[in-house]
This record gives sequence, C-alpha cells and structure tokens, in this order.
Amino acid sequence: MTYLQLAYLHVGTVIPAFFIGTYILIVRKGTSRHKLLGKIYVTLMLITAFITLFMPAMVGPSFLNHFGFIHLLSLLVFVTVPRAILAIRRGDVATHKKHMLGMYIGALLIAGALAMMPGRLMHLWIFG
Repeated sequence: MTYLQLAYLHVGTVIPAFFIGTYILIVRKGTSRHKLLGKIYVTLMLITAFITLFMPAMVGPSFLNHFGFIHLLSLLVFVTVPRAILAIRRGDVATHKKHMLGMYIGALLIAGALAMMPGRLMHLWIFG
C-alpha cells in the first residue's frame, strides 16, 4: 500500500474519531449512547494508530529509518485504550476520564496540530 493510500485511510478514521470524541466530551456520560459511541471511538482510534505505524516519518529525525516522534502518539493510543477500558470496568471513572481526555488531547489535538505543520501532507492538502 502506498503512503498516499495509507494517508487516505488514516484521514478516513481520524476525522470521524475527532467528531465522535468531541461529541462524547460534551454530552452526558454513562448513557447507553455514550457507551456505544465510546466503543466506536476507541475502535477508530486503534485503527488509525495502527495505520500510522505503516506510514514512515517524512519530517524530522527518524528511528529505524521509519518511525518519527509523531509515532509516539500512536503508542499513546495503544497504551491508553486498554488502561481506560480497565479503569471503567473497575468502576474507576476518574482514571477512565483522565486516560480518555489525555488520548483526545495527545492523539487528536496535538497530533492533528503537528500534521498541519508546513512540510506535512495534511498542510499541503489543506493549505495548498
């Protein structure tokens, strides 16, 4: 699969994850809708993080001639999702909230901002 195809897949999962995650943040928690959307959200986040592992770093230093600092945010998703799920299953709402908010900020807002930096594909797509 080419980098461009992976980028389209990535955008196709991260954009709905962003909107679902934003919605979840502002609505009442603990409802059946919250639980359903949460499952969809974490699935999209895991898929998008998995896709990024196949996308080589194009800007900045790289490790193993492939991974860049932005890949650490994919690692954040792989660590945070299971921890958040385990926390809520234990009834630890505060820890669940902390993990989910941290993932939203780190893997969506910060990664999204980094993706918009000059020299990145998203910057080219959005700003020409």
